[in-house]
Amino acid sequence: MNAPRPHKTPTPPATTDTDALGLFGTTFAESGDETPIPRKKVASWAMWDWATQPFNSVLLTFVFVSLYLTSDSFLDPQIAALPADDPVYERAIADLTSGYGFVSMLAGIFILLLAPVLGQSADRAGAKKKWLLVTTALLALAQFALFFVQADPQFFWYGAIVISVGAVISEIAGVNYNALLVSVSTPRTIGRVSGLGWGLGYIGGIIALAIIVVLTTFEWFGMDTSNGMAYRLIAVGCAAWTVVFAIPLFLNVPEPPAAIGAPRVGFFASYVELVRDIVRLHRTHRPTFWFLISSAVYRDGLAGVFAFGGILAAAVFHFTSNEVMIFGIAANIVAGVSTIFAGRFDDRFGARAVIVTTLSILVVMALVVFMLHDQGKLPFWICGLILSGCVGPAQAASRSLLARVTPTGLQGEIFGLYATTGRVASFMAPALWTAFIAWFGATYWGILGIAIILAIGLGLLLLVKLPPHVRPERR
Repeated sequence: MNAPRPHKTPTPPATTDTDALGLFGTTFAESGDETPIPRKKVASWAMWDWATQPFNSVLLTFVFVSLYLTSDSFLDPQIAALPADDPVYERAIADLTSGYGFVSMLAGIFILLLAPVLGQSADRAGAKKKWLLVTTALLALAQFALFFVQADPQFFWYGAIVISVGAVISEIAGVNYNALLVSVSTPRTIGRVSGLGWGLGYIGGIIALAIIVVLTTFEWFGMDTSNGMAYRLIAVGCAAWTVVFAIPLFLNVPEPPAAIGAPRVGFFASYVELVRDIVRLHRTHRPTFWFLISSAVYRDGLAGVFAFGGILAAAVFHFTSNEVMIFGIAANIVAGVSTIFAGRFDDRFGARAVIVTTLSILVVMALVVFMLHDQGKLPFWICGLILSGCVGPAQAASRSLLARVTPTGLQGEIFGLYATTGRVASFMAPALWTAFIAWFGATYWGILGIAIILAIGLGLLLLVKLPPHVRPERR
């Protein structure tokens, strides 16, 4: 959205003068530096997305929460024995999902309070990589702790709290991970490097889900899976995955320098500094400020596409459990490939163009899914995969655009605000999803709620005055 009075468009921030890995292994010498950076630095940075994606795809979205934690495994045995369409059974399941939602809401509040301050502290101390190491280790521990979530009602709150704590840790870790983007990219390659990270993340999710489908198909090769053991072992596997594949980043990616001249302040005093920085950001870098606002809205819509996609597949289009996981694999494949290739369009035409295009397609496809909700599974397969192919590019382009318009030395703080504004707006898609279903009495009406959020975010983005995209020439 436009500022209330004319202002000068700030010069795009300088990024670290390094070279970056081309999409398929080409090393570029983009800057005046005669010594190209080793390609393994970019690949190592991108592998962190791969390392942490199973937490999101497997535990939060498609398997642990949806198929285990909010299932009848955590109901009183007498209620669990009732038919699925029994009102008492339905109410008990709703209590589980609402209880998990309540804990997730508390997790969002913690992210709102902690992410920008911790990012700010990392900026001042030059400790982004150190904090990323700490939070990655804590994320792995949270996943391992899910092994103790037995299939018993008394373990429900423990499971909900642990996985929500993991979500908090994951968001805070992502602040410092995103801030390292400028250490492994140049102005000409930042889009494709960002897309490479998102793409590898999706591919990591694909492989993790495929492994689970194979294990389920072969009934875990005769292993005793009672008491939720299959899901508990899945959580342990995700923890080990995170540890192993996150190692390259810490060995090969450099730590950006500390913000020059920034004073060291205590934890609580950081909130005072945060308010001052927000005011200063609005005064001196208004495009960045307003982009944070607009992106918070449409990113909530993007999150809703994946958060409720599995529910739509099962409840509206009547996919079986295996079909939901197979669709999840297909969706991750499409999202991963499209995200990697969209990075090249980002560098060539600008991140804003990529975001506007993908958001427009998302709104149209959401409306098509809504209108064809009673036409069988095929429309959801087609439109759902197109939707998946647009979410990743929009997310990756948002990250690269923010990196381009972020003042030098403030990456951790700005990406902290990026996480914070996203959490501030995170109630909108779930609220409209719930409201439309309540008003019209059918699940498919929730699609319109997500479409509206995406459309509002797109409209706000079109009002943001951003520096024109300039494609740096290769030297």
